[in-house]
Amino acid sequence: MQLEELGYNIEIETYRKENNLSQFDIGRVIAEHKERYEVRTVNGDFDAEIIGNIRFTANSRTDFPAVGDWVAVSEYDKDKLLIHAILPRKTTVERNAIGKYGETQIIATNIDYAFIVQAVDRDFNINRIERYLTICNTSKVNPIIILTKVDLIDSATLNEITDRIEHRVKHTKIIAISNYTNIGVDKVKELIERGKTYCLMGSSGVGKSTLINSLTGKEIMRTDSISETSNRGKHITTHRELILLENGGVLIDNPGMREVGIADSANGLEITFDDILKYASDCKYADCQHTHEAGCAVIEAVENGEIDRASYENYLKMVRERTFFETSQTEKKRKEKMFGKILKNYKKDMKRNDL
Repeated sequence: MQLEELGYNIEIETYRKENNLSQFDIGRVIAEHKERYEVRTVNGDFDAEIIGNIRFTANSRTDFPAVGDWVAVSEYDKDKLLIHAILPRKTTVERNAIGKYGETQIIATNIDYAFIVQAVDRDFNINRIERYLTICNTSKVNPIIILTKVDLIDSATLNEITDRIEHRVKHTKIIAISNYTNIGVDKVKELIERGKTYCLMGSSGVGKSTLINSLTGKEIMRTDSISETSNRGKHITTHRELILLENGGVLIDNPGMREVGIADSANGLEITFDDILKYASDCKYADCQHTHEAGCAVIEAVENGEIDRASYENYLKMVRERTFFETSQTEKKRKEKMFGKILKNYKKDMKRNDL
Protein backbone atom coordinates (compact mmCIF):
# COMPACT_ATOMS: atom_id res chain seq x y z
CA MET A 1 0.00 0.00 0.00
CA GLN A 2 1.15 3.56 -0.77
CA LEU A 3 0.39 6.60 1.36
CA GLU A 4 -1.13 8.29 -1.70
CA GLU A 5 -3.98 5.78 -1.47
CA LEU A 6 -4.81 7.28 1.92
CA GLY A 7 -4.76 10.83 0.55
CA TYR A 8 -1.08 11.73 1.03
CA ASN A 9 -0.06 14.59 -1.28
CA ILE A 10 2.66 17.09 -2.07
CA GLU A 11 1.38 19.64 0.46
CA ILE A 12 1.75 17.15 3.31
CA GLU A 13 5.20 16.10 2.08
CA THR A 14 6.34 19.73 1.85
CA TYR A 15 5.20 20.46 5.40
CA ARG A 16 6.94 17.33 6.62
CA LYS A 17 10.26 18.44 5.10
CA GLU A 18 9.99 22.11 6.13
CA ASN A 19 9.29 21.18 9.76
CA ASN A 20 12.08 18.62 10.17
CA LEU A 21 9.75 15.63 10.39
CA SER A 22 11.52 13.57 7.72
CA GLN A 23 13.18 11.51 10.45
CA PHE A 24 9.77 10.11 11.36
CA ASP A 25 7.49 7.77 9.45
CA ILE A 26 4.13 9.12 8.36
CA GLY A 27 0.78 7.46 9.03
CA ARG A 28 -2.90 8.26 9.17
CA VAL A 29 -5.12 7.72 12.20
CA ILE A 30 -7.73 5.15 11.19
CA ALA A 31 -9.42 4.57 14.57
CA GLU A 32 -9.58 6.16 18.01
CA HIS A 33 -10.36 4.45 21.30
CA LYS A 34 -10.25 7.22 23.92
CA GLU A 35 -6.51 7.95 24.07
CA ARG A 36 -5.39 4.87 22.18
CA TYR A 37 -5.11 5.07 18.44
CA GLU A 38 -4.73 2.87 15.40
CA VAL A 39 -2.42 4.26 12.72
CA ARG A 40 -1.99 2.98 9.17
CA THR A 41 1.44 3.31 7.54
CA VAL A 42 3.02 1.77 4.44
CA ASN A 43 4.01 -1.14 6.68
CA GLY A 44 0.53 -1.90 7.98
CA ASP A 45 -1.76 -1.01 10.90
CA PHE A 46 -0.35 -0.36 14.37
CA ASP A 47 -1.51 0.57 17.86
CA ALA A 48 -0.17 3.98 18.81
CA GLU A 49 0.14 6.34 21.76
CA ILE A 50 0.94 10.04 21.94
CA ILE A 51 4.17 11.37 23.44
CA GLY A 52 4.00 13.26 26.72
CA ASN A 53 4.63 16.64 25.12
CA ILE A 54 1.39 16.42 23.10
CA ARG A 55 -0.52 15.47 26.22
CA PHE A 56 0.91 18.22 28.43
CA THR A 57 0.70 21.06 25.89
CA ALA A 58 -2.85 20.31 24.75
CA ASN A 59 -5.30 23.09 25.57
CA SER A 60 -8.37 21.03 24.70
CA ARG A 61 -9.46 17.67 23.35
CA THR A 62 -9.14 19.01 19.81
CA ASP A 63 -5.35 19.14 20.27
CA PHE A 64 -5.24 15.33 20.44
CA PRO A 65 -5.18 13.10 17.35
CA ALA A 66 -8.48 12.37 15.63
CA VAL A 67 -9.56 9.94 12.95
CA GLY A 68 -8.32 11.27 9.61
CA ASP A 69 -5.24 12.99 11.02
CA TRP A 70 -1.82 12.61 9.45
CA VAL A 71 0.76 11.97 12.16
CA ALA A 72 4.53 11.67 12.46
CA VAL A 73 5.36 8.37 14.18
CA SER A 74 8.22 6.17 15.32
CA GLU A 75 8.36 2.57 16.52
CA TYR A 76 8.92 2.15 20.25
CA ASP A 77 7.87 -1.43 20.84
CA LYS A 78 6.96 -4.45 18.76
CA ASP A 79 3.92 -3.52 16.64
CA LYS A 80 3.47 -0.26 18.58
CA LEU A 81 4.09 3.36 17.56
CA LEU A 82 4.62 6.69 19.25
CA ILE A 83 2.87 9.75 17.78
CA HIS A 84 5.28 12.70 17.86
CA ALA A 85 3.30 15.32 15.93
CA ILE A 86 -0.06 15.96 14.29
CA LEU A 87 0.27 17.50 10.84
CA PRO A 88 -1.93 20.51 9.98
CA ARG A 89 -5.55 19.65 9.26
CA LYS A 90 -6.95 20.64 5.87
CA THR A 91 -10.48 20.48 7.26
CA THR A 92 -11.96 19.68 10.66
CA VAL A 93 -15.55 18.50 10.94
CA GLU A 94 -16.77 19.11 14.48
CA ARG A 95 -19.85 19.67 16.58
CA ASN A 96 -20.67 21.05 20.00
CA ALA A 97 -19.52 18.44 22.54
CA ILE A 98 -22.50 16.88 24.31
CA GLY A 99 -22.78 18.02 27.93
CA LYS A 100 -19.62 20.17 27.72
CA TYR A 101 -20.51 23.81 27.20
CA GLY A 102 -18.10 25.78 25.05
CA GLU A 103 -16.21 22.70 23.89
CA THR A 104 -16.16 21.05 20.49
CA GLN A 105 -15.94 17.39 19.52
CA ILE A 106 -14.10 16.45 16.36
CA ILE A 107 -16.06 14.14 14.07
CA ALA A 108 -13.23 13.64 11.58
CA THR A 109 -10.37 15.57 9.95
CA ASN A 110 -8.99 16.10 6.46
CA ILE A 111 -12.37 15.42 4.86
CA ASP A 112 -13.16 16.32 1.25
CA TYR A 113 -16.81 15.25 1.06
CA ALA A 114 -19.48 14.41 3.63
CA PHE A 115 -22.30 11.96 2.88
CA ILE A 116 -25.33 13.15 4.86
CA VAL A 117 -27.34 9.94 5.21
CA GLN A 118 -31.08 10.02 5.95
CA ALA A 119 -33.56 7.13 5.79
CA VAL A 120 -36.90 7.90 4.14
CA ASP A 121 -38.93 5.31 6.04
CA ARG A 122 -39.04 6.61 9.62
CA ASP A 123 -37.74 9.79 11.30
CA PHE A 124 -36.90 11.66 8.11
CA ASN A 125 -36.13 15.22 9.15
CA ILE A 126 -35.07 18.13 6.93
CA ASN A 127 -34.18 20.19 10.00
CA ARG A 128 -31.51 17.61 10.79
CA ILE A 129 -30.23 17.77 7.22
CA GLU A 130 -29.84 21.55 7.58
CA ARG A 131 -27.86 20.97 10.78
CA TYR A 132 -25.46 18.60 9.04
CA LEU A 133 -25.16 21.05 6.16
CA THR A 134 -24.22 23.81 8.59
CA ILE A 135 -21.50 21.62 10.09
CA CYS A 136 -20.19 20.91 6.58
CA ASN A 137 -20.31 24.56 5.53
CA THR A 138 -18.52 25.62 8.70
CA SER A 139 -15.81 23.05 7.97
CA LYS A 140 -15.64 23.89 4.23
CA VAL A 141 -16.47 20.27 3.38
CA ASN A 142 -18.58 19.47 0.31
CA PRO A 143 -21.92 17.88 1.36
CA ILE A 144 -23.87 15.22 -0.54
CA ILE A 145 -27.30 14.07 0.67
CA ILE A 146 -27.99 10.34 0.46
CA LEU A 147 -31.55 9.10 0.97
CA THR A 148 -31.60 5.43 1.97
CA LYS A 149 -34.22 2.67 2.11
CA VAL A 150 -36.10 4.01 -0.89
CA ASP A 151 -37.29 0.47 -1.64
CA LEU A 152 -39.72 0.89 1.27
CA ILE A 153 -41.66 3.76 -0.36
CA ASP A 154 -43.23 4.33 -3.78
CA SER A 155 -41.84 6.68 -6.42
CA ALA A 156 -44.47 9.35 -5.76
CA THR A 157 -43.51 9.54 -2.08
CA LEU A 158 -39.81 9.68 -3.00
CA ASN A 159 -40.44 12.55 -5.42
CA GLU A 160 -42.38 14.40 -2.72
CA ILE A 161 -39.51 13.99 -0.24
CA THR A 162 -36.95 15.10 -2.82
CA ASP A 163 -39.03 18.16 -3.71
CA ARG A 164 -39.28 19.11 -0.03
CA ILE A 165 -35.52 18.94 0.34
CA GLU A 166 -34.82 20.91 -2.83
CA HIS A 167 -37.31 23.57 -1.70
CA ARG A 168 -35.21 24.25 1.40
CA VAL A 169 -31.74 23.07 0.43
CA LYS A 170 -30.11 24.60 -2.63
CA HIS A 171 -27.06 23.54 -4.64
CA THR A 172 -26.57 20.19 -2.88
CA LYS A 173 -26.52 16.87 -4.73
CA ILE A 174 -29.17 14.32 -3.66
CA ILE A 175 -28.84 10.59 -4.35
CA ALA A 176 -31.61 8.11 -3.54
CA ILE A 177 -30.42 4.56 -2.84
CA SER A 178 -31.50 1.19 -1.56
CA ASN A 179 -28.89 -1.03 0.05
CA TYR A 180 -31.36 -3.89 -0.30
CA THR A 181 -31.91 -3.64 -4.08
CA ASN A 182 -28.67 -1.71 -4.81
CA ILE A 183 -30.63 1.05 -6.56
CA GLY A 184 -28.48 4.19 -6.67
CA VAL A 185 -25.40 2.59 -5.05
CA ASP A 186 -23.49 2.82 -8.35
CA LYS A 187 -24.16 6.57 -8.40
CA VAL A 188 -22.46 6.87 -5.01
CA LYS A 189 -19.52 4.75 -6.19
CA GLU A 190 -19.09 7.04 -9.20
CA LEU A 191 -18.46 9.94 -6.81
CA ILE A 192 -15.55 8.21 -5.06
CA GLU A 193 -12.15 9.50 -6.23
CA ARG A 194 -8.75 8.00 -5.48
CA GLY A 195 -7.02 9.82 -2.65
CA LYS A 196 -10.14 11.75 -1.58
CA THR A 197 -11.64 11.31 1.89
CA TYR A 198 -15.35 10.96 2.59
CA CYS A 199 -17.20 10.75 5.89
CA LEU A 200 -20.66 9.44 6.75
CA MET A 201 -22.95 11.58 8.89
CA GLY A 202 -26.35 10.49 10.15
CA SER A 203 -28.37 9.00 12.96
CA SER A 204 -28.22 5.35 14.02
CA GLY A 205 -30.25 2.99 11.89
CA VAL A 206 -30.28 5.04 8.67
CA GLY A 207 -28.12 2.48 6.86
CA LYS A 208 -24.58 3.87 7.10
CA SER A 209 -22.96 0.53 7.93
CA THR A 210 -24.96 -1.24 5.22
CA LEU A 211 -23.88 1.44 2.74
CA ILE A 212 -20.24 0.79 3.64
CA ASN A 213 -20.76 -2.91 2.95
CA SER A 214 -22.35 -2.01 -0.40
CA LEU A 215 -19.48 0.31 -1.35
CA THR A 216 -16.79 -2.20 -0.39
CA GLY A 217 -18.59 -5.31 -1.63
CA LYS A 218 -17.72 -6.97 1.68
CA GLU A 219 -19.48 -7.56 4.99
CA ILE A 220 -16.96 -5.51 6.94
CA MET A 221 -19.49 -3.64 9.10
CA ARG A 222 -21.97 -5.35 11.41
CA THR A 223 -25.57 -4.31 10.85
CA ASP A 224 -28.66 -4.76 12.99
CA SER A 225 -32.39 -4.15 12.90
CA ILE A 226 -34.29 -1.12 14.14
CA SER A 227 -35.40 -1.29 17.77
CA GLU A 228 -39.05 -2.30 17.88
CA THR A 229 -39.69 -0.41 21.11
CA SER A 230 -38.18 2.96 20.20
CA ASN A 231 -38.23 2.76 16.38
CA ARG A 232 -34.66 4.03 16.54
CA GLY A 233 -31.46 2.58 15.23
CA LYS A 234 -29.17 0.67 17.53
CA HIS A 235 -25.60 1.92 17.95
CA ILE A 236 -23.70 -0.63 15.87
CA THR A 237 -20.73 1.61 15.11
CA THR A 238 -19.20 2.56 18.46
CA HIS A 239 -16.14 4.48 17.28
CA ARG A 240 -14.88 6.38 14.28
CA GLU A 241 -13.05 4.28 11.75
CA LEU A 242 -11.25 4.90 8.45
CA ILE A 243 -11.85 2.43 5.63
CA LEU A 244 -9.89 2.18 2.37
CA LEU A 245 -12.15 1.49 -0.61
CA GLU A 246 -11.18 -0.65 -3.59
CA ASN A 247 -11.03 2.27 -6.03
CA GLY A 248 -8.67 4.22 -3.77
CA GLY A 249 -11.16 6.44 -1.96
CA VAL A 250 -11.05 6.75 1.82
CA LEU A 251 -14.24 6.50 3.88
CA ILE A 252 -14.69 7.45 7.54
CA ASP A 253 -17.63 5.95 9.41
CA ASN A 254 -19.01 7.67 12.51
CA PRO A 255 -21.23 6.52 15.37
CA GLY A 256 -24.84 7.59 14.89
CA MET A 257 -25.43 11.14 16.12
CA ARG A 258 -28.81 11.83 17.69
CA GLU A 259 -27.63 15.24 18.89
CA VAL A 260 -26.03 17.57 16.36
CA GLY A 261 -25.03 20.63 18.39
CA ILE A 262 -23.90 23.68 16.46
CA ALA A 263 -20.42 25.03 17.16
CA ASP A 264 -20.29 27.44 14.24
CA SER A 265 -17.49 30.00 14.08
CA ALA A 266 -16.95 30.25 10.33
CA ASN A 267 -20.25 31.51 8.90
CA GLY A 268 -21.60 28.03 8.26
CA LEU A 269 -25.12 29.15 9.14
CA GLU A 270 -24.93 32.04 6.70
CA ILE A 271 -23.94 29.64 3.90
CA THR A 272 -26.64 27.09 4.74
CA PHE A 273 -29.36 29.73 5.01
CA ASP A 274 -28.12 32.10 2.32
CA ASP A 275 -31.68 32.81 1.14
CA ILE A 276 -32.54 34.21 4.56
CA LEU A 277 -29.41 36.33 4.59
CA LYS A 278 -30.27 37.82 1.18
CA TYR A 279 -33.53 39.16 2.61
CA ALA A 280 -31.73 40.28 5.79
CA SER A 281 -29.79 42.87 3.79
CA ASP A 282 -33.09 44.74 3.28
CA CYS A 283 -34.01 44.88 6.97
CA LYS A 284 -34.64 48.32 8.43
CA TYR A 285 -32.07 47.87 11.21
CA ALA A 286 -28.51 46.65 10.66
CA ASP A 287 -28.57 44.63 13.89
CA CYS A 288 -31.97 43.07 13.20
CA GLN A 289 -32.38 39.65 14.87
CA HIS A 290 -35.27 38.67 12.56
CA THR A 291 -37.55 37.72 15.45
CA HIS A 292 -40.01 40.58 16.08
CA GLU A 293 -38.46 43.82 14.81
CA ALA A 294 -40.50 46.29 12.77
CA GLY A 295 -39.25 46.59 9.23
CA CYS A 296 -37.70 43.10 9.20
CA ALA A 297 -37.52 41.93 5.60
CA VAL A 298 -36.97 38.31 6.69
CA ILE A 299 -40.19 38.18 8.75
CA GLU A 300 -42.06 39.79 5.87
CA ALA A 301 -40.68 37.17 3.45
CA VAL A 302 -41.78 34.38 5.81
CA GLU A 303 -45.29 35.83 6.06
CA ASN A 304 -45.45 36.11 2.27
CA GLY A 305 -44.32 32.50 1.80
CA GLU A 306 -41.07 33.53 0.13
CA ILE A 307 -39.05 31.86 2.91
CA ASP A 308 -40.06 28.44 4.21
CA ARG A 309 -41.35 28.91 7.76
CA ALA A 310 -39.90 25.63 9.07
CA SER A 311 -36.48 26.54 7.65
CA TYR A 312 -36.73 30.02 9.20
CA GLU A 313 -37.59 28.56 12.62
CA ASN A 314 -34.76 26.05 12.33
CA TYR A 315 -32.38 28.91 11.47
CA LEU A 316 -33.41 30.90 14.55
CA LYS A 317 -32.95 27.85 16.77
CA MET A 318 -29.42 27.26 15.48
CA VAL A 319 -28.55 30.96 15.84
CA ARG A 320 -29.53 30.72 19.52
CA GLU A 321 -27.38 27.60 19.89
CA ARG A 322 -24.41 29.31 18.26
CA THR A 323 -24.80 32.35 20.51
CA PHE A 324 -24.95 30.12 23.59
CA PHE A 325 -21.89 28.20 22.42
CA GLU A 326 -19.89 31.39 21.83
CA THR A 327 -20.94 32.76 25.23
CA SER A 328 -19.90 29.49 26.89
CA GLN A 329 -16.55 29.64 25.10
CA THR A 330 -15.95 33.22 26.31
CA GLU A 331 -16.83 32.28 29.90
CA LYS A 332 -14.57 29.23 29.72
CA LYS A 333 -11.63 31.33 28.50
CA ARG A 334 -12.26 33.87 31.27
CA LYS A 335 -12.13 31.16 33.92
CA GLU A 336 -9.00 29.63 32.40
CA LYS A 337 -7.30 33.04 32.41
CA MET A 338 -8.29 33.57 36.02
CA PHE A 339 -6.98 30.13 36.98
CA GLY A 340 -3.74 30.88 35.15
CA LYS A 341 -3.23 34.03 37.20
CA ILE A 342 -3.91 32.16 40.43
CA LEU A 343 -1.41 29.46 39.45
CA LYS A 344 1.21 32.08 38.49
CA ASN A 345 0.81 33.90 41.82
CA TYR A 346 0.99 30.59 43.66
CA LYS A 347 4.30 29.75 41.98
CA LYS A 348 5.66 33.20 42.85
CA ASP A 349 4.70 32.71 46.51
CA MET A 350 6.33 29.29 46.59
CA LYS A 351 9.51 30.75 45.14
CA ARG A 352 9.60 33.48 47.78
CA ASN A 353 9.12 30.90 50.51
CA ASP A 354 12.02 28.89 49.17
CA LEU A 355 14.23 31.95 49.46
